Amino acid sequence: MTVDQAGPDMATSQEGERDALDSLGRWTLRPGVSVTVLPHGVHLRGWITSVTLEGGAGLPVLWGRLAEALAGDGGAELAQAAVTGSPLRAALVTVIGQLLDHDLLVERPAGEKGDAAGENGDAAGQWLGAIADRPAEAAAALIRSRVRVLAARPDGPLARAAARALDRAGVWAVTAQAADLPDGQVLLVTARPGEPSPLAAEQDAEVRAVVVGLRPGGGFVTPVGSVGQARADADGLADRLRRQEALGGAEHPGLPALLASSAAQRLVCAVAGLRDPSAEAGDARLIPGLPTALVAEREPLRGEYRTWVGPVLVDADRVRPRADVRTLTEALARVPVLTDRLAGVLDEPDPGALPQLPAALVRSSVAGEVLVSGSARADLARLEAVCRAAELLLRKGESGLERDAGPVVGAGAVHARGRALRRAGAVQQQDTHSGDTEGPFGGAAPVPWSPEPGRHPQALHWWSVLVRRLGVDADVAVSRLDTVGGRAVFHAQVQGRTATGGPLGTAVEASADDAVAFAALSAVVRVQAAADAPPARHLVTPSGAVASLARPEATAPWEDAGWTTAWLAESASREPDLQEALAGLTGWSPQPWEPPTDAHTDVRALWSALRQCGFSVLSARPGHRTHPTLTEGSR
Repeated sequence: MTVDQAGPDMATSQEGERDALDSLGRWTLRPGVSVTVLPHGVHLRGWITSVTLEGGAGLPVLWGRLAEALAGDGGAELAQAAVTGSPLRAALVTVIGQLLDHDLLVERPAGEKGDAAGENGDAAGQWLGAIADRPAEAAAALIRSRVRVLAARPDGPLARAAARALDRAGVWAVTAQAADLPDGQVLLVTARPGEPSPLAAEQDAEVRAVVVGLRPGGGFVTPVGSVGQARADADGLADRLRRQEALGGAEHPGLPALLASSAAQRLVCAVAGLRDPSAEAGDARLIPGLPTALVAEREPLRGEYRTWVGPVLVDADRVRPRADVRTLTEALARVPVLTDRLAGVLDEPDPGALPQLPAALVRSSVAGEVLVSGSARADLARLEAVCRAAELLLRKGESGLERDAGPVVGAGAVHARGRALRRAGAVQQQDTHSGDTEGPFGGAAPVPWSPEPGRHPQALHWWSVLVRRLGVDADVAVSRLDTVGGRAVFHAQVQGRTATGGPLGTAVEASADDAVAFAALSAVVRVQAAADAPPARHLVTPSGAVASLARPEATAPWEDAGWTTAWLAESASREPDLQEALAGLTGWSPQPWEPPTDAHTDVRALWSALRQCGFSVLSARPGHRTHPTLTEGSR
């Protein structure tokens, strides 16, 4: 915004009311703000924000007067000189408003004039003045605080470095031995003055703790929480990092200082009421509302905040249920959290050398076995791979399951329900055709389908890719299942015509063209995987359930139904009716699934991580198994 754009109305809403210039005495420029005067303006840069103000040649002069007021009397003389309603006052109020909007001003300590607290003081005071909303209150909170630095070896480099960092921040710290802490971990915990041991009040909401851990070749700093939560996070991080070969090697001499300083900073910020340092990183990969852990590596020496979904939840803010994933963007943002190479619970799906056309393939590992997933786009293939990998690993939480049965995972409740109902519908349709059941699919009516003009572009595209580009000799059979209320469900199956030909792909969707499109796409994925990833033990083919995550507003104006995004957004409008119809046809409504109390630790950790990321886990339909040729399956 240019100052020339300011008008008299910006100075005060009604004559006689106090405006920003009248209240300038409350504020002063934050310590550490750098100012660059331009020919027709001024540029100011603070801790994490900056602003450039442009106007006429007089703006640098105006800034000089304002800077003097901020550093001196608070603008009393300037307010008298700038008449209410004048362009000068409007310009001053505009500049002050921009400084406030960009957090470049800080309240003066009560009864003081001149520089903000810490401008001419120690380093800790300058730091608080640069970032705290109320530096004086933050400094007082630190002065009142007491911190115990507890370790099995209190004379070790990690404990000593943490104590030094706290001392530099103006926090009283005492180092003591805690024999129950693992070697290589240091617990930093606050206590009120006079309390001999903060560990006696672990559940006190005012007690804050953080654990810093040193591992071979790396280390971690937990989120700030209660003592119980911090120690649980430390155990979880140590276990995750123990499994990573990337952290092997000799210890870097600077690693203890990096980790200890980061732990002290997190605790100091929590005590002073400041934002956690991870919030200052501006990393779009971090998920808002979820805790972060700092993970350090030795080569090269670096520390990076990562979203942390630990296996044990103790504190109330961690136990609180997370909101379901509702959009494809949200779902895709959580895939890297679940598959983080150091702190995640699943192997990351990676295209590697696999082909990305005509369908996109990705590859990952599940319990030592290769899983290949395919879809119209690589991001959709990655989401399908994560859901299926989680399902395979969660099967350890149930006993007596037939092959490919077990819990169903989706990015949110609607996506998971769509996956579960489609799976149940495909199985029931297969059983009906084979004479195994007298279920509601008995009235299925064949629907003629051929690739003729007027068909949906996605159905025509994937059918053409299968039979022309890949040269597969195949037929497609489509059947319609009418339901109560006039809703229809369509089942499509692509079958090879050769003597050894079998089902190549199936789909259950709300329209015949959607069913053919997904069945043909699944067949394309199967054919590509057979040629380019023959060692794969598990194959994941796509379904229309992902359409529930698509939103019309995410579609660009030029995208028609021939684009994947627009196609999914179009299909999303039919998803509620389809799910209701499938629930009626199968006589089943999927329910939330939770691992039994005696389930393997890894199963509970995975289930917890999925829920923290907004994913849903639903139970499989009792008495039915998923046929490997119908949806995701095994070779």
